[in-house]
Amino acid sequence: ADRKKLHTAPIGQVFRLRPFHVLVATGGGYAGYRKYEDYKLEQLEKRGIEVPVKLASEWEVALYKSVPTRLLSRAWGRLNQVELPTWLRKPVYSLYIWTFGVNMKEAAVEDLHHYRNLSEFFRRKLKPQARPVCCLHSVISPSDGKILNFGQVKNCEVEQVKGVTYSLESFLGPRISTEELHFSQAPPGNSFQQQLVTKEGNELYHCVIYLAPGDYHCFHSPTDWRVSHRRHFPGSLMSVNPGVARWIKELFCHNERVVLTGDWKHGFFSLTAVGATNVGSIRIYFDQDLHTNSPCYSKGSYNDFSFISNNNKEGIPMRKGEHLGEFNLGSTIVLIFEAPKDFKFHLKAGQKIRFGEALGSL
Repeated sequence: ADRKKLHTAPIGQVFRLRPFHVLVATGGGYAGYRKYEDYKLEQLEKRGIEVPVKLASEWEVALYKSVPTRLLSRAWGRLNQVELPTWLRKPVYSLYIWTFGVNMKEAAVEDLHHYRNLSEFFRRKLKPQARPVCCLHSVISPSDGKILNFGQVKNCEVEQVKGVTYSLESFLGPRISTEELHFSQAPPGNSFQQQLVTKEGNELYHCVIYLAPGDYHCFHSPTDWRVSHRRHFPGSLMSVNPGVARWIKELFCHNERVVLTGDWKHGFFSLTAVGATNVGSIRIYFDQDLHTNSPCYSKGSYNDFSFISNNNKEGIPMRKGEHLGEFNLGSTIVLIFEAPKDFKFHLKAGQKIRFGEALGSL
């Protein structure tokens, strides 16, 4: 008689399965599976075994893009801004240092208690002597990282890794006006690649540098040049690690990126900062109007900003090695530039490189 009645409800009222939940769970699970596959590929590479290219199908790319990486990256960015209690800073940062192999002896401030939040720790500055800038070569590495690919641009296609390409025009977007870039007008009918080459006898070159989470997150000017224009492509924020770059064709064209274009002594020069998962924040120090991973922008569009004005006919002059910008976490830098045919890279694909070291010279 004293037993209490249990009130039950239909299962459908307790847990209602929504399409969004299915999409996130499926996409997230698949992303986890891909991470495991990437790990296996890395182990094969370390053993010197060449890994065959296996490109993702359209449905696999669509499934990966269904994961709300932009929203997750914004949430991660807010979490990074949360101030940690002093007693918690050393354990949290020490775990990160151990996981990603961070060398804190190079940091300008080695005391972990100094960094109030994860964002400050990610953007830590280095000691001045930690990265000497090479003066003997015309182009230096703008960041720490791993060389994914380099060489001449051919047939308007650029290799993101060996055997996997993306469209030069899709990556950079429509050509900017010649007045803005101080270029002479290319003859009509030329290919997009030929339009970027401004001097007879020159070629177009590229170099892709991947920044891992444990790398120094700031990037610098790779040479003496003038920045005339910024183009921001809102897009996906898929992982850009070498395994994914080998798997998804035109990965860099899918992802959010900031393209800086201008000229150096040999003609056209561009530096592109490519966003990635948890790297929605790309900052360019001289561009206060740039806001990346913002919900007010729609995918598939781009917005332009010119640094050339009536009061400034030269754009933004950058010196080799000068601070240029930063990522919130690891990501990718792509250089595309014009140079004479005798330009030579001093690199090997897959090698580790540090900011200030030589990329190539004449």
